[in-house]
Amino acid sequence: MSIEIRTGDFEAFFQAPFEAYEGQSYVSPLKADLKRFVSPAENPLFDGADDIAIFTAHRDDKPIGRITAHVHRASNDAHGLNTAYFGYFDCADDAEAARALLTAAEEWAKARGFDTLVGNFNLTAMQMIGVQTGGFDHPAYSDCMAGPPHLPRLLEANGFKPFFPMSTYDIDLADWDRRAGPARTLPTDLTFAPITRRTLAARLDDARQVLNESFSDNPMFVPVSKAEYDFQAKDLKWVMDMRLSAVVHSEGKPVGALIAIPDLNPLLKRIGSQLSLSTPIHYMHHRLTNRRMVVVYYGVLPAWRGRGLTLIMLDHVLRAALKAGYRQAGGTWISEENIASLRQKEKLGARTLQSLHLFRKSL
Repeated sequence: MSIEIRTGDFEAFFQAPFEAYEGQSYVSPLKADLKRFVSPAENPLFDGADDIAIFTAHRDDKPIGRITAHVHRASNDAHGLNTAYFGYFDCADDAEAARALLTAAEEWAKARGFDTLVGNFNLTAMQMIGVQTGGFDHPAYSDCMAGPPHLPRLLEANGFKPFFPMSTYDIDLADWDRRAGPARTLPTDLTFAPITRRTLAARLDDARQVLNESFSDNPMFVPVSKAEYDFQAKDLKWVMDMRLSAVVHSEGKPVGALIAIPDLNPLLKRIGSQLSLSTPIHYMHHRLTNRRMVVVYYGVLPAWRGRGLTLIMLDHVLRAALKAGYRQAGGTWISEENIASLRQKEKLGARTLQSLHLFRKSL
């Protein structure tokens, strides 16, 4: 039976990867989160309903693939681009389904006058990006893109070319501790701001300000508005372990930040990424047994660089993580162009896990 493409079927959009990767390891974002992420009415990233479309590929009425086509207008404005994006590209190893999905995304972009289609972006460069191209034997951490080996092949078969190489990493905390030496301390004119449930909202806004200033020169970066950041971090207070993050203040103002969370992928896999009456029990079990954390991002304001603050924050958080019982620390993508971050990874004794690329096609 031939492939049918449907538009706007969220239930199929959520279910498609489970059907496409049956028998393979796959972890989905929480269904409720995914729904609000791709909703133009809820997500402040989008200016209106015409900024995103979701497509699913069906064979014999079963969803076996999905993709978004969307625009990040702030990115195009900031970088002088005329680009549309695809995201959440998941597909069975089915050439016809992949071609139909990618064609749907291309036609969406062409109809709106865009000249290039780039992905995966789920949904911006400040979130999960890329298509996994290596390291398939390692389980991914939360906030890290993962996919089967056939996805790059399907993209290239449809005229998409890989570019912008990236990698993810992790650290064996016991090994790091053996080599770390004495604890690094802050200069006397700086302090670690308290992170508690009461102060979390303020600390997260501190971290947003640091993100915007410290990443301003990075490729593809676009400042994150408070509305966008709060939307992404909406439920963070329920899953954060306050010991795993750090915000550095100078005279009450943020100058550095490191945000990390427990790895939630084992929990999401156990509950099928859907909330139910048994979810609290699974969550408590996960909190008691989880030994993995993931560093989402860290940064230091340009004026404060050169004082070792990044390594001090990492030292502070990794020591707290070890004390709390964590044994592995993962990290989200680092561009191969980001020499400073790659050197920091080497200093920490981190190993490379997955390799990723963006894929691009001129329309």
